[in-house]
Amino acid sequence: MTGEVRQMRLIVEVEDFDAAVSFFRDTLGLGEEAAFSGDGDERVMILEAGRATLELANPAHHRFVDDVEVGRPVAPRFRLAFEVTDATARTAEAAEAGAEVVAPPTETPWRSVNSRLEAPGDLHITLFQELDQ
Repeated sequence: MTGEVRQMRLIVEVEDFDAAVSFFRDTLGLGEEAAFSGDGDERVMILEAGRATLELANPAHHRFVDDVEVGRPVAPRFRLAFEVTDATARTAEAAEAGAEVVAPPTETPWRSVNSRLEAPGDLHITLFQELDQ
């Protein structure tokens, strides 16, 4: 079965579609792959986010990452993480675009700089920059 999955797509229902599109496409720079609309106000946009991975964490690890990035438990069960080239600059840009900074960029024990934000769509996101690359 190795190699049969070709893509992972996370589908998120957002109340303020325009704000979410502006944040993820325009601020974070995710590329627009496709957009469709239908009857009434039905709209969807598919954004490219580079390489996708699925990270499975047990509750102890979930709490550990919250502690490292934020200092307290805050994340819901699902959190998105985006690798960026400059976590500090991108965090500032995200905040200017309306994201709430939950925790500023912080160096982690695994040698990355991570920040935590509450993004449009009620999504907790981590922006991370790998330091050893």
